[in-house]
Amino acid sequence: MLLRPALPVAVSSTLPLISHLAAVRRRCSIAATGMAGVSAASPAAAQIGSFLSKKPYAPPSWASHLALAPSHTFSLGHFPTPIHKWNLPNLPEGTEVWIKRDDLSGMQLSGNKVRKLEFLLSDAVAQGADCVITVGGIQSNHCRATAVAAKYLNLDCYLILRTSKLLVDQDPGLVGNLLVERLLGAHIDLVSKEEYGKIGSVALADLLKNKLLEEGRKPYVIPVGGSNSLGTWGYIEAVRELEQQIQLSGDVQFDDIVVACGSGGTIAGLALGSKLSSLTAKVHAFSVCDDPEYFYDYVQGLIDGLQSGLDSHDIVSIQNAKGLGYAMNTAEELKFVKDIATATGIVLDPVYSGKGAYAMLKDMADNPSKWKGRKVLFVHTGGLLGLYDKVDQMSSLAGSWRRMDLEESVPRKDGTGKMF
Repeated sequence: MLLRPALPVAVSSTLPLISHLAAVRRRCSIAATGMAGVSAASPAAAQIGSFLSKKPYAPPSWASHLALAPSHTFSLGHFPTPIHKWNLPNLPEGTEVWIKRDDLSGMQLSGNKVRKLEFLLSDAVAQGADCVITVGGIQSNHCRATAVAAKYLNLDCYLILRTSKLLVDQDPGLVGNLLVERLLGAHIDLVSKEEYGKIGSVALADLLKNKLLEEGRKPYVIPVGGSNSLGTWGYIEAVRELEQQIQLSGDVQFDDIVVACGSGGTIAGLALGSKLSSLTAKVHAFSVCDDPEYFYDYVQGLIDGLQSGLDSHDIVSIQNAKGLGYAMNTAEELKFVKDIATATGIVLDPVYSGKGAYAMLKDMADNPSKWKGRKVLFVHTGGLLGLYDKVDQMSSLAGSWRRMDLEESVPRKDGTGKMF
């Protein structure tokens, strides 16, 4: 089969084609390495053995003054993640929405969490840890991603999962993220929402850490969502990746970046990176749990830890999109997830990107002049497995089915009746 070059370049022989491809590769290499340091978009990402490898890391030049710059990172995700136009209905006049598919960062690790874990688990290994501890909700994408990444690196994983008071003493089942975690052999400790609220995630993790230390283990604690100052580097690096993608395309510039916010690390990295880099896009975050002021304060703590000297209110706009509460959905929100999937082929999760996209389009409808004529990049942060926890609520929304109508006598054709 003859494979045509992806770029519209006329070639009259094999030699010009090779020269052209070499030039393209050089341009990609220059774009990927011109800003010093390991880049997810580097050609090295395609080399055999590069996945799961430990690599030296140098920050982008525009972030070199920040504190806590890591010296190494692990290659855990499949980067760069693609960007394409998202043909959403009923947009304001002249508005374009594009989508960055961080949901495609890896099947088991899909989503934004893997970017943070590349840095956090590198630190865990550097400190000689033999296990990791993290905390989250019963269907936490972060906990699932941590369990996968830990197993990749031969670390045991301990998960403290928050559930309802009625279910805390019962087998949590094998739905969604729980199925993956339990297949991987993660150690799961359940706490009720009331216990979680009273004790807090930090104290719960410390309690388990001390027990493991007494057993002779070497635990490393990863905060909720992987959102601390070190984890923030994951989305600072994502901004460098985005810069390179824009440089290679040459004809797309984004005015706005939109993302759902659940723990703060993703928006801290995106907002800080956008402010310091060549992007200059305005970052909008839609919070799916706590109120905006909580996240302004939390993001401030993260960027203060990096000694950025910036004010969170100046680099990100945070709006409330939590609705009924974290991981709780209205019928209208779930219908929106279904309608967007049917209309565009993009499956949003119900906890993060589903609520974020729903709130974005609502804001566009309510304030069209704010978005008119702008190019918007929506970051899909993954979480598909969370849909399995909503099966009962979504059953009435799912596509129809029917038994195939067969005539009484349908002649068999050879080669079509085998069972595979």
